[in-house]
Amino acid sequence: MLSRFLTGVLAISAGLAVPATPAAAAADATRTPATPAYTISLTSDAAGGTWTGHESVTFSNPSATPLSEVYLRLWDNYHGSCPSTPITVSNVTGGTAGALEVGCTALKITLPTPLAQGGTAGIGFDLRIVVPSGVDRFGHDGSYYFIGNALPVLAVRDAAGWHLDPYTNNGESFYALASDYDVTLDHPSSVLVPATGTSTDTAGTSGRTVTRAVGRQVREFAWAAGPFKKISGRTAGGVAVNVYSVGSISSASAKSMLNVATGSLDAHAGRFGAYPYGEADVVLDNGFWFGGMEYPGFVLDLVSSTALAHELAHQWFYGIVGDDEYSTPWLDEGFTDYATDLYFNKTGSGCGITWQSSAEKLTNSMAYWDQHSNRYSTVVYGYGKCTLHDLRRLIGTTAMANLLKSYAASHWYGISTVADFKAAAQAAAGPTDLTSFWAAHRVEG
Repeated sequence: MLSRFLTGVLAISAGLAVPATPAAAAADATRTPATPAYTISLTSDAAGGTWTGHESVTFSNPSATPLSEVYLRLWDNYHGSCPSTPITVSNVTGGTAGALEVGCTALKITLPTPLAQGGTAGIGFDLRIVVPSGVDRFGHDGSYYFIGNALPVLAVRDAAGWHLDPYTNNGESFYALASDYDVTLDHPSSVLVPATGTSTDTAGTSGRTVTRAVGRQVREFAWAAGPFKKISGRTAGGVAVNVYSVGSISSASAKSMLNVATGSLDAHAGRFGAYPYGEADVVLDNGFWFGGMEYPGFVLDLVSSTALAHELAHQWFYGIVGDDEYSTPWLDEGFTDYATDLYFNKTGSGCGITWQSSAEKLTNSMAYWDQHSNRYSTVVYGYGKCTLHDLRRLIGTTAMANLLKSYAASHWYGISTVADFKAAAQAAAGPTDLTSFWAAHRVEG
C-alpha cells in the first residue's frame, strides 16, 4: 500500500495471536491450514456493487498438531458497523460457525473432528458482499466499485497460535498462505471486472457476461466492477498488462501508466525472478486517498509513476515472497520502496535515520504504528528502504543484487521473516559481521 502520508513524498511489538489448543501447538511452527484452494461463484446486481453466491475452500494440515477449527477472516467487515456488516456468511457446511469476533472480522468454524497431520478437509458457505460508499480499497466512486479483501480467507496458525489481528487502515493486516482461486463472476456486460488471475469471458444470460478468473499460488483475490475504459499491452517478457481507468482519467494518462506498468514489471522480474501470474490488471482512480493498493495480479492506483512502480513491486514482496503484514510491515513496504528506487535509478544517498524514541524500531508491528501513525511512513517506508540501501553499500552492489534474487527464489510462494532475511544477509556479507548494522538500523527479530 502507498500510504496517504507518503504520496508525493516518499512515494508508508507483536500482533494479536490466539494460542492454539492444545498447548503443544506453541512448539509447532508449521503454518496451517495449508494449500488452500478456493472456489467461488458470485452474481452481481445491475451496478456491480452487490454480489451474492457461494464460496468453498479445501485445505490440508501439515502440522503435527491437529486442527480442531479454522478461522475465516472477513476483513471488510471493518468497513461496516459491527454487527451490521457488508460481508455476510451463512449456511456454513463442513463445520459449525461460532460468533463473529475481532470487530466482526473473524469467524471461527469448528470442524466435526480434528484434522490430523496430512489430512484434508473443506468448508463451504453462502456469501453476500455489499460494497459501501467511499473511494477506498473496498468502496466505490460513483459507478466504479473496488472490491479488495472482500472474500473470506483462512487465517493462519503458526508457533504463535492463530493470527487474529485487527484490521488496520494505515497499512495492511493480511497474512495468508499461497492459495489457488477459481472465481466466477456473473455481471452485466456493460460492467468490466478486472481481477486477480487470468480472466476469460463467456456469454451469460441476456445482457450479462460470466468472467472466470483463475489465480494460482496467490495470497488473496480482488476485483473491481464498473464501466471502465480499458487499454492493454504486453511486457517485453510476455506478461499481458491491462489498464482500466475511470472516466475522469485521460487516455494519455492511461497510456503513460501502461508504459510504467510494462517497464517496471520487467525491471522487477529481472531483479527478483520472473513474474508468474500471466497477466496484471491496473485500476486507476485519482480519488484513492491511500495512493495505491496491491493485490496479486491486480493493483489500485493513482496516476503516479512512483506509486505504480511501488504497487507492482509488491507482486514480489508480499505477493510471491509472503510475510505477516501486520507483524512485520517492513518486510514488504521497505523492500518494495527499495525496488522502486532501483527502478528509478535512485541510490538512496543521503538517507538520514533519526529515531524519535527508544521504542521506535524498523521491525515494529502495525499495533505500534497505529499508535504512532505520523511516523509510520517515515520509518517503515523511508528508513526501511534506506536500511537496504545502506546494506547494499556495506556488502556491495553485486552481493546485494544476488542476495535479493536468491532470497526471493528460496522463499518463492513461501513466507519471509526478519530472522530469515537477517540470516541470508549475513551469509551474503561473508566475514563482515552485521550485528552492529542491525542494531543501528533497529532490525530486531
